[in-house]
Amino acid sequence: MADKRDYYEVLGVSKDASAEELKRAYKKLAIKYHPDKNPGDKVAEEKFKEAAEAYDVLSNPEKRKSYDQFGFNAPGGGFGGGGFGGGGFSFEDIFSQFGDIFGGGFGGFGGGRSRGGARRSGPPRGNDLQIKVALSYKEIFEGTTKKVKLKRYRACETCNGKGGDSTKTCETCKGMGKVRRVTQSFFQMVTESVCPTCNGLGEVVANPCKACGGEGRTQVEEIIQVKIPEGVSEGQYLTLRGEGNCGPRGGACGDLLVIIAEKQDDFFTRDGDDLRCEIKVPVYKLVLGGTQRIPTVDGGEVSIKLASGTQPGSTLRIREQGLPQLQGRGDRGSLFVDVQVEIPKDLTAEEKELYQKLADLRKDKDTAKEESFLDKVKNFFS
Repeated sequence: MADKRDYYEVLGVSKDASAEELKRAYKKLAIKYHPDKNPGDKVAEEKFKEAAEAYDVLSNPEKRKSYDQFGFNAPGGGFGGGGFGGGGFSFEDIFSQFGDIFGGGFGGFGGGRSRGGARRSGPPRGNDLQIKVALSYKEIFEGTTKKVKLKRYRACETCNGKGGDSTKTCETCKGMGKVRRVTQSFFQMVTESVCPTCNGLGEVVANPCKACGGEGRTQVEEIIQVKIPEGVSEGQYLTLRGEGNCGPRGGACGDLLVIIAEKQDDFFTRDGDDLRCEIKVPVYKLVLGGTQRIPTVDGGEVSIKLASGTQPGSTLRIREQGLPQLQGRGDRGSLFVDVQVEIPKDLTAEEKELYQKLADLRKDKDTAKEESFLDKVKNFFS
């Protein structure tokens, strides 16, 4: 247990992370280290399991409370005994907790599993593809359609995906679609695997198509349009069915996973559906009160009222000026405005004279406040 990493460190979040932050961090790691994306990589597989274990504990309020109090030595056997609650887990169990942003399943990156869990009959399915699309807050606010360029395998136009004119029995597997391997040690072991020559079809193309070499598919570069709904966030993804690589010789096409990334904004920062910004207000508006125009994420603006005596560092909340929830469900978030003071540097002679008059008028009051503050400090340390 000594070499286990802290769960918060594993997910890369702070100890006061919200449920949404935990989920977002876990999704990001799960996508990065998914076994189908890293075939044969034991390190990636361990990181994948480590992230799943951390999320399982921290996403459960009771488990998280116990972990925060006792760490890995929590009552009842502690944590870290082998996945979800120590009972083990499958990769499908992990992704059953959250689907894509349309509510579908996660879907494998490698295309090695069929949707129903059993191997498909006929030509093998093509691999899934993955792309990342970076969005501005304005695009997230409104929803958008993005054009993306990708290279992928499509059915050969010359042979219509057949790979050639006619077929013959595969000589490697004798038409079985599988090959057997016998190993001898203390015991004789027989294993079966998909025939590498015919990909499990039991037959090969007798007269291969010259355009695709008998594959039934060619690699092309295409531009496709991806419609992204409003309210998405970093790490979420869309699954576009059938937009991945097409399988050889008429095999079904895999899926395309479009992963959402957020562009850094110079003015706004995001916290869930809420936005935050900072404005500098002329000192006279803070003293006397007034109105201040604030840019909004959609390119417009709103006016807010500042009360007389508003202090620098104050935060004002403007409801319904944040980001929408996914696909318009529920209310929009709020815009939080942090108010700072703008001290003028280009004063005219007349303005300096007026500021000096103000200083003279307030001198006695400000001096009295200063002395009162100093007396409190002195008394505190005496």
